[in-house]
Amino acid sequence: MENNNLYPKVYDFTNLVLAWKKARKHKTKKDYVVEFEKSLCFNLIRLHCELKNQTYSPQPLKTFILRDPKTRKISKAHFRDRIVHHAICNVINSIFEKSFIYDSCANQIGKGNLFALNRFDLFKRRVTNNLKSKAFCLKADIKHYFQEVSHEILRNIIRRKIKDKNLINLITLILNNGQNKIGFGMPLGNLTSQFLANVYLNELDYFIKHKLKVKYYVRYVDDFVILSKSEEQLLKWKESIANFLKEKLGLGLHPDKSKIILLSRGIDFVGFRDFYYFKLLRRRNIKKMFGKIEQYKKGEINQEKILESFQGWNAYAK
Repeated sequence: MENNNLYPKVYDFTNLVLAWKKARKHKTKKDYVVEFEKSLCFNLIRLHCELKNQTYSPQPLKTFILRDPKTRKISKAHFRDRIVHHAICNVINSIFEKSFIYDSCANQIGKGNLFALNRFDLFKRRVTNNLKSKAFCLKADIKHYFQEVSHEILRNIIRRKIKDKNLINLITLILNNGQNKIGFGMPLGNLTSQFLANVYLNELDYFIKHKLKVKYYVRYVDDFVILSKSEEQLLKWKESIANFLKEKLGLGLHPDKSKIILLSRGIDFVGFRDFYYFKLLRRRNIKKMFGKIEQYKKGEINQEKILESFQGWNAYAK
């Protein structure tokens, strides 16, 4: 089978060139990109040889804490390692993405926050008979998702579609880099982590859609919503989902962030509080932008950075 011999496609020089182009996108002026490109051919050939000879080892991750307001540990990979992440995803994306459900909304081309919000709006109208009747929402969050992913379970999921041991070993090497608990967790910030997050939770998607037969379900990474006319039905589904996560994926629902809410009260999802007839930006998103402006006033960030931040935020808010 073709999927038995994918590793050579990862270190194929044409694939590495494509991966480099993707990794440098919107970052061409960064010092680390400029430095890598001073000896571009040499660096790409060396990467090719290391991967081919299986001597490649990722550099230690640079970590920093982000508070917005949830405290998260973000891991930044070395630029050459980001090229490897892109090279892997170039090869495996198409194998897995065709099995993803339509309403898995994160880290895929043509999908994102706006797509998730539009699907939520569509389902909200359907379940309430065009906003004329009462309905409920299970708003759920998976507790410490990126820290608790089991490498063994993830490898078993991957092996169903990929039989190439060398490729699986490379993915494991990247997963283990910088993790405090060997065998668990994915570095938050890596491209491979974002993609594999969908691979892992695709198991949950299939359970909810095909086993529980849930009609109105949308997932964005580790946040998901289920809409129903029946509060009692949502309670039963919540219990079934909690059991499935624990038994099959070694995960759990966040006890404080997984609740059943009357839909008309407004649902926090993908950065907005969504009511029947209007939406509001979350206050923390507004505060975050004001915080960036204050940083600029104090000279902590330059004009280029504040404009980049504002343009992204403005597009998101619109």
